[in-house]
Amino acid sequence: MSNDHAASRLVALAVDANDPPRLARFWAAALGWELGDESGEPGSGDHVITVVPTDGTRFHLDIAFAPGPKRGRNRLHLDLTTTSTDDQNESVASLLSLGARHIDIGQRADERHVVLADPEGNEFCILAPGNQFLAGTGRLGSITCEGLPDVGYFWSAALGWPLVWDQDDETAIRAPDGRGPLITWGGPPVPPKHGKNRLHLDIAPPVHVDQAAEVDRLLALGATPADIGQGDVAWVVLADPGDNEFCVLTPRD
Repeated sequence: MSNDHAASRLVALAVDANDPPRLARFWAAALGWELGDESGEPGSGDHVITVVPTDGTRFHLDIAFAPGPKRGRNRLHLDLTTTSTDDQNESVASLLSLGARHIDIGQRADERHVVLADPEGNEFCILAPGNQFLAGTGRLGSITCEGLPDVGYFWSAALGWPLVWDQDDETAIRAPDGRGPLITWGGPPVPPKHGKNRLHLDIAPPVHVDQAAEVDRLLALGATPADIGQGDVAWVVLADPGDNEFCVLTPRD
C-alpha cells in the first residue's frame, strides 16, 4: 500500500509526568529547547506544557500530567549527542544538578555513553562524542525504542520515513530529507510492558486526509485499537505491532 500522500506527520513526543512544570524545565535544559504553551489546569488530566525545539526539529515535546508512579523500564528513551568529552562531562554534571541521577540498566563498564534518569525516573543516554551512526543530528540524536523489526517497518510506512538501518534485527528510520533525529528499534529481547507507556508518539495526517481514513490505513499496516481510558476525545488511540500506544490527532499542516 502506498502512503506517499497519506503518511502522517510526527507532531509530538508525549511524556507523562507527575510534575509537568519541573519535567518540562528539565527537558528544555537537556535539549537546549524552550518552554512553550501551557494548557489546562495544574493537577488535571488536560494539563500539558509544550517544550519547543530551537534547532529545526519538526516535532515538540508535550509534558502531560498523569498521576501514578513509573513502573519498570521504559520501552522508549532519548539519546542525546555531545560534541566533545568536555561537553559530555559538562552535560552530565549539569543534568545531575537539575535532578537527574545515574542508573544501571545493565550497561557494560566499557561503554562510553552515560545512562541517566530524569527527575521522574525516565531513562536517557548522554552519548560519547564521535557517534557516526547519529552524525548530522542535533542534540537529540535518537528516539530509541525497544522493539522487533516489524515495529520499525510499521513506523517507516506510517510516517513515510525510509529505513536507514535494517540489520541484525535492528531497524532505524529518519525523515526523508535526512534532518532531525533517528527513530530506532533495538531488536530482541524486548522488555516486558508495565501498563501504559509513559512516553508515546503523537502523529497527525495532513489536512487533505480524513482522520478516520488515516486510522484505517494504520490499522491495515498492523496497528490495533487501544483503550487507555481516554474517553470521548478528538484523537484516536492505537497501538503499534509491539503494543506501544500512540495517538492519531486531527488533520493539520
